[in-house]
Amino acid sequence: MNANGRLRAVVFDNDGLLLDTEECWTRAEQELFGRHGHEFTPAHKRELLGSSPQATADWLERTLGQPGEGTALVMELGLLVLAELAVYAAPRPGALELIAALRIAGIPLALASNSPGILIEQGLATAGIEPSTFTTILTADVVTQPKPAPEIYLTACAALGTAPEHTLVLEDSPTGVAAGVAAGCFTIAVPSIAGVDLGAAALVVDSLASPEITRLLGL
Repeated sequence: MNANGRLRAVVFDNDGLLLDTEECWTRAEQELFGRHGHEFTPAHKRELLGSSPQATADWLERTLGQPGEGTALVMELGLLVLAELAVYAAPRPGALELIAALRIAGIPLALASNSPGILIEQGLATAGIEPSTFTTILTADVVTQPKPAPEIYLTACAALGTAPEHTLVLEDSPTGVAAGVAAGCFTIAVPSIAGVDLGAAALVVDSLASPEITRLLGL
């Protein structure tokens, strides 16, 4: 892919990619683990990054030794995250500038996240990003198979009116990268935490301000 017009739409992940919210999640995860007598470690963070609510529920049951309590644990975690997002959720470096350049160029945007819709709404509100910025916002609530399945990105492409091969996906987690690649989208990884293997991505860059992104989009 290059700047010859083949990339005609962009889909952003949310947590850790569009918004600097992974610290919010980490504080909530630490609080949840502490409440249940465990310590939340960097290794746990890497394992959990980008997981869907159901995958998180299964993981929490195993890791906290509470079989059958996954749904309750995810709800508890979600409320902790919601409180964090009400206080802080800033755009990641280069995010607003990239969005502005894309809108000027008339390139349609979508948001696709494994988080529940209520958390996306709160994060965007705190960050001051209007939901109308995006042609569509897709969350874990509206797909039957969340990331790493390709459904959410295929659905985004349909809403944007572009073929996957003409769509750029921006991700920060192995789960999200796997979904973008499986959908057939050109997938760029922008790491949010150290020590995570994002090698399946077509390209790994330091931030959304990378000139590689704008070059590929012909901006």
